Amino acid sequence: MKKYLVYLLTLLFVFLCVLALSACQGSQGESSDAFETGGASHPGASDSLDASCSQDTSDSPDASHGSGSPSQAGSPASPDTPSGPASPATSGTLHVDGTRLVDENGQVVQLKGISTHGLAWYPDYVNEDCFRQLREDWHANVIRLAMYTEESGGYCSGGDQEALKALVKDGVEYATALDMYVVIDWHILSDGNPNRHLSEAKDFFTEMAGLYGTYNNVLYEICNEPNGGTSWSDIRAYAEEIIPAIRSLDPEGIILVGTPNWSQYVDQAAADPITGYDNIMYTLHFYAATHKESLRDTMAAAIDAGLPIFVSEYGICDASGSGAIDQDQADQWVRTMDEHQVSYVAWNLSNKNETSAILKSDCQKTSGFSEEDLSPAGKWLYQMLAATFPTPGADTPENSNSVATDPKATANPSRNSATATNVPRTTGNSPADNTTAGNSTASSAAGNPPTGETAPATTAPSTATAGCPTPSATLVNTWESDGKSFYQYELALQNNSGTDYTQWAVTLSFSGSIALSDGWNGEYSVSGTDNSILRITSKDYNGDIPAGGSVSNIGFIVSGGDDLEILP
Repeated sequence: MKKYLVYLLTLLFVFLCVLALSACQGSQGESSDAFETGGASHPGASDSLDASCSQDTSDSPDASHGSGSPSQAGSPASPDTPSGPASPATSGTLHVDGTRLVDENGQVVQLKGISTHGLAWYPDYVNEDCFRQLREDWHANVIRLAMYTEESGGYCSGGDQEALKALVKDGVEYATALDMYVVIDWHILSDGNPNRHLSEAKDFFTEMAGLYGTYNNVLYEICNEPNGGTSWSDIRAYAEEIIPAIRSLDPEGIILVGTPNWSQYVDQAAADPITGYDNIMYTLHFYAATHKESLRDTMAAAIDAGLPIFVSEYGICDASGSGAIDQDQADQWVRTMDEHQVSYVAWNLSNKNETSAILKSDCQKTSGFSEEDLSPAGKWLYQMLAATFPTPGADTPENSNSVATDPKATANPSRNSATATNVPRTTGNSPADNTTAGNSTASSAAGNPPTGETAPATTAPSTATAGCPTPSATLVNTWESDGKSFYQYELALQNNSGTDYTQWAVTLSFSGSIALSDGWNGEYSVSGTDNSILRITSKDYNGDIPAGGSVSNIGFIVSGGDDLEILP
């Protein structure tokens, strides 16, 4: 009888254990279903993008951020795949380990997000609601604050320095509150050589490092796109002045250093990298309809040589920033960057009338963007970022009808076939449209000079239209590409009259036929029976030249025959 009782008690114990295990599994299943039903949407943004893909993994034991490659949309994450974007709260202070960006636990992270346009021209996008939507709905984990240095309203060209710094500070605080990383970008462009404003840069970054040296989410980009024949030795000398100023106040912050030729010649930096400092990365910029396999190969070779690369600016259109979109090349770039675990930041957050802007030009919102507000580039970016870390059960680019999937449908197909690589970057020089008129528009067929093949700067006087300022055109670069010769000029205008000008126009005559490849801070047209005359008129923001005054920061690129020159 005693043995029988023990047997019954044993059976009862087993039965109770089975019941308890079943109850536990049921509870876990309900919890999982509850998580899958949802991403958090932008509060109050009833018209925001449908497929809200944010997820809160802070309480999940599987919330591993920043290691491995992003999973494909709709597929389960592998053990090496991050379950969400890296963030300061989960990844902490970032470091450079070899060629990779890693978190405080040594796990590889990728930062993916978007850059503002010029803060002086598009300040209203620096707001918390906008950044929140990019963080929660788009899954961007980094925002880049582009502060131009020499263009109209730039930090070093008469802009309101305190107002610009206030925008930078606001942007950093919004990003910090939203658990995002943030890049402070000293956006040189028309100034060409960063040494031109070395003292201002040193003072600026000393102030920024003093403010944010204890933050774990701030990166410093010290020279956006050196160009115009600026050598790697020039850039390195500049960096070796700026880096110590930052390091004296921020011993660990990531510092991004630009590379020659609009941040494309990373091979030169790989051959002679900066030494003596940790957490230094080197920037590469590309525009997918222009920069293709050749530049991807250059990037991969530099990484293989040990250079840590950060793509701090890219677009899916051509290098003018306002040409055809090439989604296929853009997708190839994303695959290559993910393969090499490179971080990348898209250009640009604005409604500027150019194809690189993520918003349509008629969109007046500064947050709460809907699908209808997005440009083709914006739709591509939204889908790409949202698919990187999709919310389980949420719409993805593969099964969602909420976002258009073919940006090329609204682009100019005649320019998708451009095959040139390493084209100069002049995008975003002003808030006005980058439009050209006459017989030529910004061309994605312009190539770059081979390494070291730059022409010495020469200045050619040219005739001015009656009543207009006297121009001085300086040849700063020449190169060959696809059998064509390209010439890059900088233009300065001097008002030698006793009359103030409110607008200007100049005419340049060339020794042969020309085709306009690109132009900035002016309206351009080519004319003449042999297409040898270039007419340039003022933009609405640089037409005023007082008597005895001057204006600069104007430039253009033309192609033509050998030994092309401006006639006196």
